[in-house]
Amino acid sequence: MRDRARNPYHGLADHAFWDRSVGSLPLFALDPMAGAPVPPQAKLTRQTRIATAGSCFAQHIADRLQASGYRYLVTEDAPDGVDTEEARARGYRLFSARYGNVYTARQLRQLIERAYGRFVPADSAWERPDGRFADPFRPRIEPAGFASPEAVEAERQAHFACIRRLFETLDVFVFTLGLTEGWQAAEDGAAFPLSPGVAAGRFDPDRYVFVNQPVEEVIADLSAFADALTTVNPCARLILTVSPVPLVATYEARHVLQSTVLSKAVLRVAAQRLADTRADTLYFPSYEIITSPEGAFRYLESDLRSVSKDGVDHVMRVFFRHLTEGGEQDALPASSRSLHAARSEYAQQAAVVCDEELLAAGGRRPWLGGSSSSATTAKSRSWGAAFSSLRRMLTSRR
Repeated sequence: MRDRARNPYHGLADHAFWDRSVGSLPLFALDPMAGAPVPPQAKLTRQTRIATAGSCFAQHIADRLQASGYRYLVTEDAPDGVDTEEARARGYRLFSARYGNVYTARQLRQLIERAYGRFVPADSAWERPDGRFADPFRPRIEPAGFASPEAVEAERQAHFACIRRLFETLDVFVFTLGLTEGWQAAEDGAAFPLSPGVAAGRFDPDRYVFVNQPVEEVIADLSAFADALTTVNPCARLILTVSPVPLVATYEARHVLQSTVLSKAVLRVAAQRLADTRADTLYFPSYEIITSPEGAFRYLESDLRSVSKDGVDHVMRVFFRHLTEGGEQDALPASSRSLHAARSEYAQQAAVVCDEELLAAGGRRPWLGGSSSSATTAKSRSWGAAFSSLRRMLTSRR
């Protein structure tokens, strides 16, 4: 009697099975990068010039790379004499250049097009309520604003020079996709990080339109950016990841949870499409780590939006383990190489500046006040701790 053909799943590695690689593992051991090894030539070395951009979560990656001694490329730094706190408030060193949050693929594509003069939007300066002016594409970089539209333009041209130098000299560009929803100019399609009227400018429904990009447009924009980057820097590589931070608000006529799931699904599919079709692009699963079944329980703060320090630690352990020459030990403080010590001794997490937090301000905070995300993270108990307290309370009453 002929032997039956083996089940095609027979002999697959543990990472292919949920119960072996997720269900039966403690959370700290979850590693969604397990599988095909990253080629040695694709790993980051201490000589690799690494640049970052994207949503708020990308700032964590930038902070950890710098803290671990990797060559984090910054082409637009604060002037001499500006201390760290003021520099961050003015948008310096949050990313490799002072472009602020770049939430969407459309913003990213237009960033490189604007820097090289291939796209010149009609919106050049927005007036603020105090009579000062802001750059529509980075409305929060100067808390004091600019004295005139001409001052905005002069600063913008200096900024573009820094961006061109960044794109032409980087080795690896790490981009964290954050949103599909956004606001654009009806006239020319210019994409903004914030709607006019939130931090500067005046909202006019005849001039500005809401856009929620479908997956085809996100893929097209990411591909166009990657092609443009390769044109000015043929050796550049791209690492894409999806921010695990939910939407602070949706403009769609549906629940914000539905909009969050749809937005992240679109971004995840788009990132994978590029990783599957481009040899210069890699996907990193920070989204999967934080939103895994147990991760969402442990790694989100009580607002169910801010990522806890333990969550960032886990993401960066996996990042360093697979993508750097130094491996996992470089993700931890030099003074300690254990997970327990890393949790207790790691330097205080740098404040994360997130433009879209202004959408939830509702007039209760100054229109140019600091982001609430870091305060929430620092002051609120984690959801896991809150749930554990509730469980103990219910158990004690039995």
